[in-house]
Amino acid sequence: MTLASYLNSQFSLLQNADFCFRLLLAAFCGATIGMERSKRFKEAGVRTHMVVCFAAAMMMIISKYAFADLTMPDGGNFPGTRGADSARIAAQVVSGISFLCAGVIFKNSGTVKGLTTAAGIWLTAGIGLAIGAGMFVVGVCGTAMIMVIQYILHRFTVGGDAYSGNHIQFTVQNGYDFNQALEDQLKEWKAQVTESKVTRRKDGTTDYDLILRRREALTYSELKAFMVTREDVLSFSNSALQTQFY
Repeated sequence: MTLASYLNSQFSLLQNADFCFRLLLAAFCGATIGMERSKRFKEAGVRTHMVVCFAAAMMMIISKYAFADLTMPDGGNFPGTRGADSARIAAQVVSGISFLCAGVIFKNSGTVKGLTTAAGIWLTAGIGLAIGAGMFVVGVCGTAMIMVIQYILHRFTVGGDAYSGNHIQFTVQNGYDFNQALEDQLKEWKAQVTESKVTRRKDGTTDYDLILRRREALTYSELKAFMVTREDVLSFSNSALQTQFY
């Protein structure tokens, strides 16, 4: 038996092409939703939404078609399969892998990390189910498609994913005078504040804790240039957020 005839034994090439088109369409729809979320600087952006939608479409295809080889052409069951629930293990994989995914998600310095990795683990489970069910074309095509998508979006970020983040902190003597100066400087930097915390102490000093987003990461020299013009600043710190909102 040739490879082509073997691949056609369960599903035709046209059906496999239809499955791959569904996966690609799901990825596109997920990316569209993720684009809107990333523009609002939400933790789950384009890649995360795309991978989740892609994985859900793959598992739906598996759920509908992966057990077609357990039924004979006349509609009857193969000997030994009558009354058996072939989808039981597959269903447990879908829910059980979620606990593993939850273990790689954590929050640090105002950002949620590991969302895309968790979605990728969930998708990997779906690819494993497809291969195990004999849907080799779906599994291989799904792997190739998502690798290309991940590679492209990692090198060429879009929407809010293209913005870098900074976590900056100030301690100032007079917060009232500093507020306006900081607002003007943020406009000059073309930075958007996504999270902020202002604490006034009993000794009259004020602490500013801000997370900023802009096209390029805020450099130490830029921040220092602003600080030297402010005599009321007692201390400051700046740290880049390495993980973007994917």
